Amino acid sequence: VLCLCMKTTILPYRAEDFSAVSELFCETISTVNAGDYSPLQCKAWIERSQGLLTRKDTLLRQRTLLAKRNALLVGFGSIDGNGYLDLLYVRKDFLRGGIASALCDELEKGFLSVETHASMTAKPFFETRGYATVCAQEIDCNGVALKNFVMRKRFPQ
Repeated sequence: VLCLCMKTTILPYRAEDFSAVSELFCETISTVNAGDYSPLQCKAWIERSQGLLTRKDTLLRQRTLLAKRNALLVGFGSIDGNGYLDLLYVRKDFLRGGIASALCDELEKGFLSVETHASMTAKPFFETRGYATVCAQEIDCNGVALKNFVMRKRFPQ
């Protein structure tokens, strides 16, 4: 157990967690991100990662953490060894409850700077954490354009 805050336990990801993580990933895009992206964009986003199947090994290679409340997976995040915050997702019924912050607090530890490609939905969250927008970009997701933002945060040395 890395962190216990607001009844949320932060734990390291294990291979057997993949199914629950993949389900949360798809559900979050289909519901939470649907406020900022069209149904076609959400579908392409999920299909591009095939429900995270294309990222299964990446989750094990990166530092991937889970947030659980009473054994229910309520969020997860991952960062690579270079400080690229790759994934950060929180279950729709648990937004604005400190889960993303708790995950980021753990994931950001030990880095002088962290970069992420934030969705339109996540951009305000990262701004409140002190991330600055480097640029907006459009990525191709199975032939569908998705807008996101390259954001970076530097930490005091």
